[in-house]
Amino acid sequence: MNSEIKAYHEKQTPADQEICNQLASIIYGELNDAESKIWHSHPVWFLNGNPIVGYSKQKAGVRLMFWSGADFEEEGLNVRGKKFKDASVFYNHVNEVKDDDLKRWLKKSRAIQWDYKNIVKRKGQLERL
Repeated sequence: MNSEIKAYHEKQTPADQEICNQLASIIYGELNDAESKIWHSHPVWFLNGNPIVGYSKQKAGVRLMFWSGADFEEEGLNVRGKKFKDASVFYNHVNEVKDDDLKRWLKKSRAIQWDYKNIVKRKGQLERL
């Protein structure tokens, strides 16, 4: 595990550490060719410089977010972004993380991507990859 991400986990409560460790384990397993780092203060995985998936601790729990998740057509990703194509789910206990769902979403994250890497160059316009 990336040392920055490990340090992020260590700052969480024990219950949230379990959630983060479970998420990271599955993400690393499914996106083994992705770059991982702390980006905007939370763990994020990138494919070819494009952010794909990340998670962060928020008041509602640990938020797992897929940058292009709104187009995955998945009921479980029920928190939709208002401005971009993101979709999220919140976890408050490690038992809520459904490995099969997460693996399916990660597979979709490879196939369904919007180009966030170049959003600044395009003045806020997203293009599908």
